[in-house]
Amino acid sequence: MSLVERVRGAMRGWKGDVEAAGEGQRKTQMLPAVLSPWRPGGNVNALPKATPANLRRFAELPMARRAINVVKDRIASMDWQVRAKADAVASEELQQRLQALRNVFAAPNPQDSFRTLLEPLLEDVIVGGFGAAEIETTGDAAAPVRLWPVDGATIAMDAAWNGDAEQPRYLQTMIGAAKSVPLLDRELMYVRLNARSYTPFGLGRLEVAFETISHFLSAHRYAAKLASNGVAQYALWLDEVTPQQQERLTRWWQDEVEGSAQVPILSTKTKPEVLRFAGGTDADLRLQWQEFLLRVMANAFDLPPMLLGLEHDVNRSTADEMAEQAFQSAIVPVAKLIAEHLTRDVIAKTLGWTDVEFVFNDLLSRDSSDEADLQIKLLNAGVLSVDEVRVMRGLPVFEATVS
Repeated sequence: MSLVERVRGAMRGWKGDVEAAGEGQRKTQMLPAVLSPWRPGGNVNALPKATPANLRRFAELPMARRAINVVKDRIASMDWQVRAKADAVASEELQQRLQALRNVFAAPNPQDSFRTLLEPLLEDVIVGGFGAAEIETTGDAAAPVRLWPVDGATIAMDAAWNGDAEQPRYLQTMIGAAKSVPLLDRELMYVRLNARSYTPFGLGRLEVAFETISHFLSAHRYAAKLASNGVAQYALWLDEVTPQQQERLTRWWQDEVEGSAQVPILSTKTKPEVLRFAGGTDADLRLQWQEFLLRVMANAFDLPPMLLGLEHDVNRSTADEMAEQAFQSAIVPVAKLIAEHLTRDVIAKTLGWTDVEFVFNDLLSRDSSDEADLQIKLLNAGVLSVDEVRVMRGLPVFEATVS
């Protein structure tokens, strides 16, 4: 089918959908900018995520790895808890479900801990905006689900998925595989960073910095060759010299002058002229250009340049403020995104438990004193009970007061 026929078919389908749309049905079109999608595995609505190989190759470079690890390691090492929501009713059954979820996240599967599950997920989210984890129900009350890390670059999405929980929304496609693996919405947690309306895929921070990293890599390689080769940036020009005299001068210079720390003495009718090819300084290494690229790269990762090694403009009065800025702009949004997906996809969609949530304690500790003061005031006013406050803080209720 040609591109023109494909566009005409898409337009006819859009027109028919709009005319047939009734009350309670969507009238706007999903992803109208995507007219000619790539269709892996025979699925006519599956869309790919582009350039994963190049992104992951760039992610192994030192400057990109530093920016990725600043965010990934900080979130992966955070303390976490599963707690009841503010409107949840304290009960023994609620405590049992909270304990089951703690078991799930502490040991997501027989091979991984929570950190080893979270690290590849965060890696894919930061690199390409396509973090994914498979959700498997077990039927065990003590650990009702299992979580498995998935290569997010192999996940294609059904652009025409209508919200039916029994229809596949995702498709895992692999090179050389005989067929693709369909996945329901409740069977996969797909995390998009920088979600947009014109594409089903997210935008990773490394994607934003892709061109900048390419420029930095070229400049760095040039500077490395220039510094390691040690080529002299000048030449000696002698007027009216025969080839034999030039050869004798070259041999004398190599045998008697180079590496001997002796003062060379020349006796000629005309003064030799020195021709310089470059300044012979650090400016030839384009260090300022590389520093500028590092600053652009830091902006792409929402980090202050200080965290990528540019510390000459940092002092005591600005270091703490930049560290706090890095936490709020680069770490908090991603951590909250992961926590929201774990709450919605794992706890609510798969298990149907809407009265509990997953939170990172480090995000709460920033204002823990204010929260504690508020809870004390509500306790004194009789608005909250002790059990309700304990549930809000992720603590078990007193057995003597359990209904």
